[in-house]
Amino acid sequence: MVLELYLDLLSQPCRAVYLFAKKNNIPFEFRAVELFKDSILGTKVPGTSNPEGAMPSGPLPKATAVKKVPVLRDETFVLSEGTAILLYLSRKYNTPDHWYPSDVQKRAKVDEYLSWHQANIRANAPKAMWIKVLIPLFTGQPLPPEKLQEVMEGLGACLTQLEELFLQDKPFLVGSEVSLADLMAIVELMQPVGVGCDIFEGRPRLAKWRDRVEEAVGKELFLQAHQLILNIKQLSTIQIDPRLKEQLGPVLLKILK
Repeated sequence: MVLELYLDLLSQPCRAVYLFAKKNNIPFEFRAVELFKDSILGTKVPGTSNPEGAMPSGPLPKATAVKKVPVLRDETFVLSEGTAILLYLSRKYNTPDHWYPSDVQKRAKVDEYLSWHQANIRANAPKAMWIKVLIPLFTGQPLPPEKLQEVMEGLGACLTQLEELFLQDKPFLVGSEVSLADLMAIVELMQPVGVGCDIFEGRPRLAKWRDRVEEAVGKELFLQAHQLILNIKQLSTIQIDPRLKEQLGPVLLKILK
């Protein structure tokens, strides 16, 4: 049975899993899950498409208790959570050592970043998309500019820490080669870029790092994986069922309080 990956490329961890599997020539069946289509919006982003070869997913595997992606199914084995999936793939398919080094100290530095990432980059980078696209979509009203400014200031502080604590003067976050740390970071940072917030402007060290990560992954593959997020603004043209607006609008507003 072929390895199956249930992915929605609007999701940052899904993009990380997709990029890692494709870059390392891991054979898998792409099960396209359109979470916005299936459970919220009723349609997909206009003018975009899933990568060639993606198949409709059907329901997520029953063995996973969470209704989110990414999800991996390897015969009867089911795994969720992006970081766990990346580590499983790196071990099972013996991917090049630089992704998750065998050297105990180098591996510990990747682990250090992945732990820091969750409460910092992961917690802050997506907020610009919620403010600029999703909350106005569901509430019918834009948030005040001060809210976006507040969010961007918080993200800016995280980016400064990313540069000073991890990148420093190295080519990549934990050394001279790309790792899972870089992959997890870049997919998150493309989220604000997709809604017109150029977080790399004025940060030449971080901008050069982004270029190196894209080059290491493959620019064509990188762009393919980010096609949906780079067209995310087109969601603003979608008509939302008033019942969904009533249900989800207040919930979304609470996210940023």
